[in-house]
Amino acid sequence: MSEGVIIKTDRETKDDTKAGSYFVSNYPPFAFWNEADVACVESMLNSPSPGNAPLGLYYHVPFCRKRCHFCYFRVYTDKNTGEVRRYLESTLKELRQYSKSPYLKGRLPKFVYFGGGTPSYLSAKDLLSLTDEMKSILSWDEAEEVTFECEPGTLTEKKLQVIKDIGVTRLSLGIENFDDHILETNGRAHRSGEVFRAYEFARGLGFDNINVDLISGMLEETDENWSSCVDQVVDLSPDCVTIYQMEVPFNTTIFKSMKEEGRLSAPVADWETKRRWVKEAFARLESAGYTVTSAYTAVKEPEKTKFVYRDRLWAGADMVALGVASFGHLGGIHYQNLTHIDQYCDSVDKAESVVRRALLTSDDERFVREMILQWKLGRVYPSYFLKKFGIDLLERYGHVFEEWKVAGDLEVGEDELRLSRDALLRVDSMLYHFFLSKHLDEG
Repeated sequence: MSEGVIIKTDRETKDDTKAGSYFVSNYPPFAFWNEADVACVESMLNSPSPGNAPLGLYYHVPFCRKRCHFCYFRVYTDKNTGEVRRYLESTLKELRQYSKSPYLKGRLPKFVYFGGGTPSYLSAKDLLSLTDEMKSILSWDEAEEVTFECEPGTLTEKKLQVIKDIGVTRLSLGIENFDDHILETNGRAHRSGEVFRAYEFARGLGFDNINVDLISGMLEETDENWSSCVDQVVDLSPDCVTIYQMEVPFNTTIFKSMKEEGRLSAPVADWETKRRWVKEAFARLESAGYTVTSAYTAVKEPEKTKFVYRDRLWAGADMVALGVASFGHLGGIHYQNLTHIDQYCDSVDKAESVVRRALLTSDDERFVREMILQWKLGRVYPSYFLKKFGIDLLERYGHVFEEWKVAGDLEVGEDELRLSRDALLRVDSMLYHFFLSKHLDEG
């Protein structure tokens, strides 16, 4: 692969898996976020009237035992205890600054999310001191959900008890696969024995909601292995199952190998195969009593088992981002923190802004953002958008919906637009129909 070749994200996702990220996690695209709008974040925080959107906290733990070959997040595998604790203290200083702002005055988080990296990498002692201090700065008394991501190999019964005691209600286990060879091939730190041990401990401690993650199409994945993984998940019977389709973003070690070998296609399953596997998994889960609630999730009891972080965020909630490289959203302003840990900690120590880039969105951009994210649930309700934004979906996008109906991708109800199962499994590649024209080419 020539250094001069420009590779763009594979939006169609019809054939082999190409490098890039097709998963639409936010809108407008990150390529349009900029330094010029960073000042808008401080201006919003200092605005005289507090915000009225539901508030959440996202806490980024950037530490891992190993870096997975498909990982594209900001993670570190070489930090000692002193460096970890300096980082934790920096995040607490950041939270203290937020708590003093007029925009957040009197508001308490409705959801808290610990993501990574590997939140369960932290010691029980550090977790207790960190969360006790977080709660003293901004109480969790009104939190409807506290989610905590875990790598199974970092969990003991004692640590899981601490995780439950600090108030975690939704425990998410990054299993990805049950085959030790595939886990090793993909750079995962844990092995299957650790999965079963951690799950047994967690179930015994009585967490409200246990989610397990799988990835469809990992390196060397096969039909037989995938079927076995799904069967083992059904046997575990978690409250929620999340399934992602493997992609290969540009800052992964898989892509680095592709460049060295001159390959344009990633050495993983093609899109048709990955979607077939997820479709088979969803069908198997439904036969076991689960309900498919989004393009990626199936839950046992949809009336009881919620994902507040996702649903609040996709409906326009504010979210304070804490830690290196983390993403937040305040009053219609997207922002991301500095992406290098030393720079982040140094800036906190100097009482300087830790925001690296931001984007002040327009009313129309906020409408499009909520709509495309809610399509990932497989259904949208026109009355919601008419009431909140004054926009008639059927009038604005009638031509798109007609095309989808003819293709068998969409069912139109009285106040519901619902995607077919096949369309749901490729929904991310369909969302570009709603991007504003200025955002269609992000280079």
